[in-house]
Amino acid sequence: MSGIVVDLTKNFFELFQLPVEFQVDQALLSERYRELQKLVHPDRFAGEGESQQRLAVQYAAFVNEGLETLKSPLDRALYLLELAGHPVDLENNTVMDTVFLMEQMELREAISDIREHQDPESELDRLIAQVDQSVMDYQNEFASLWQKGDKASLEQAAAVVQKMQFMVKLSGELEQLEAGLLDD
Repeated sequence: MSGIVVDLTKNFFELFQLPVEFQVDQALLSERYRELQKLVHPDRFAGEGESQQRLAVQYAAFVNEGLETLKSPLDRALYLLELAGHPVDLENNTVMDTVFLMEQMELREAISDIREHQDPESELDRLIAQVDQSVMDYQNEFASLWQKGDKASLEQAAAVVQKMQFMVKLSGELEQLEAGLLDD
């Protein structure tokens, strides 16, 4: 293990040897993940001393965390903003523009009424498509703002990430509703 070192001070982009951008080549990310896992997987060090095994576990956890962060567009956007010195506090910063909040209320109402809808399956499909499109739109908007890189753009990007988070959460709720409708 002494020859294998994962630098825990590197950011995840450096770790996976990827450009610090919102768009990530997922195939390359997976390839680099497999390469890193071959180097640090704890099973490779079962015969080593306890401290080496702990290091292997720590390295593997860091690699896994990096993969999960870079795979998820929302997590990747949050991470990029953090790297740029603009961390987003999703728990406490819930100020949104009125139009977005109204859209959220309408979507939530449509979701709560879906079981009573004349054709729940097609209504669910429509809502899923609408939310998926919104998520894609926010991802594209974030990517554009990130590329600009100036302070005002990064502040706007943080607001976009908050909206993206709402829509990603809504998407998860729709998936659960879809599974529930299929079970009925």
